[in-house]
Amino acid sequence: MVILIAIILICVLLAIGVSVPLAFGGVLILLAYTGGYDVSGFFATGHWKMNSVILLAIPLFIMAGDIMQRGKIAKPIVEIAELMFGHLRGGLSAASVVASAMFGAISGSGAATLTCIGSIIMPHLRKARYPAGISGALVICASPLGLLIPPSGAQLLYAWVGQLNVLECFLATVVPGLILTTLLIIVNFVILRKDTEIQVTEVPDRFFRALAGKTAIATPAILMPLIILGGIYGGIMTPTEAAGVAVIYAIPVGFFVYRGLTLKTFYESMKHSAITIGVVMVMIFTVLIASRFLIFEDIPGLAEDLIYSISDNPIVIFLMLNLVMLLIGMLMDDISGIILSASLLLPIAVGAGMDPIHFAAVLGVNLGMGNITPPTAPLLYLGSQVTDVPVRQLIWPTLIFIVFAWLPTLLITTFIPGIALWLPNMFFGS
Repeated sequence: MVILIAIILICVLLAIGVSVPLAFGGVLILLAYTGGYDVSGFFATGHWKMNSVILLAIPLFIMAGDIMQRGKIAKPIVEIAELMFGHLRGGLSAASVVASAMFGAISGSGAATLTCIGSIIMPHLRKARYPAGISGALVICASPLGLLIPPSGAQLLYAWVGQLNVLECFLATVVPGLILTTLLIIVNFVILRKDTEIQVTEVPDRFFRALAGKTAIATPAILMPLIILGGIYGGIMTPTEAAGVAVIYAIPVGFFVYRGLTLKTFYESMKHSAITIGVVMVMIFTVLIASRFLIFEDIPGLAEDLIYSISDNPIVIFLMLNLVMLLIGMLMDDISGIILSASLLLPIAVGAGMDPIHFAAVLGVNLGMGNITPPTAPLLYLGSQVTDVPVRQLIWPTLIFIVFAWLPTLLITTFIPGIALWLPNMFFGS
């Protein structure tokens, strides 16, 4: 009975907007004082689990992403995408999707991608008379691409919790990320194909020369994920070392190449990164302890029994798991959702016949979709502030992109395992 109350209390606290660390920490206190549990062992386990070199990559990637965001790294990427697609009706909004995918690979964060790309491209979209609701919704729906295009901090955390190969988890989300990017662009063109109010740009007389110039300017930004992934997959660096290199690389690029960083903005970046890292680490600690407690009480086993009492068909089981992960994504941020899902749902998915690397891709798509799905949708409300578009104008366009882009990507990723496993098998063997 106490366990049921604890689970309900967590859901209620998250639904009313209580922060994840406070929600889980409050429930742990409740269990300690009313359930007769000795939580000292759980705290010791949490401390031991967090004493990990791999986990150090998370704060380093957060720091690198914040430096890149304040260093105006995204602007040349947006300009390339605008040059390539701006002459098409709907092309400028499609450029925001491409830019989000490229910057997502740099920042590894949906919120950072949304903040950076949205603030840069929305004034261009308004100037070109794009519908505010549709263009804002597209920017929001493209922002979780940072969870799928590697290097992804969320996938690194999933590999850490599930004790899996980080590189395989990185590769598992590449093809789903490309499918999602393509579908978002297609849906965007279909919606805007007859909108005659949209103003398009002229193709430059020397298009390839202009493209080469923009590419040269953007090369330092584009090189960052290439250096990181090349170093990791080439065996030169571990993921943690690569995260450190990303920070070292981002600082001179921000200061001397794009000149978005000054001593003041660099100090602000360090301060903001420190606050974010502190929140994330406390969040990881509390969620990790709570998940260990749930495992101790065999909640995954009870959930598995409940699911199998409904059906033992793998298709039905995968659909139910997707629904649970979607709800988790709606209530939590990606970090908390990854820890909880990997702890509780991964054993069930593996028991139903899903490869754990395949589950990495399914989990990434689910949490990304949950972050933009009303009524909670943390990225939707952040996007409303970034794009300066009221939430009521964003809901229906967002649902359209979810139904015709995100949902097909999820179903394809779930029921065609080769989509997620192709690249991992290519690099590491089946």
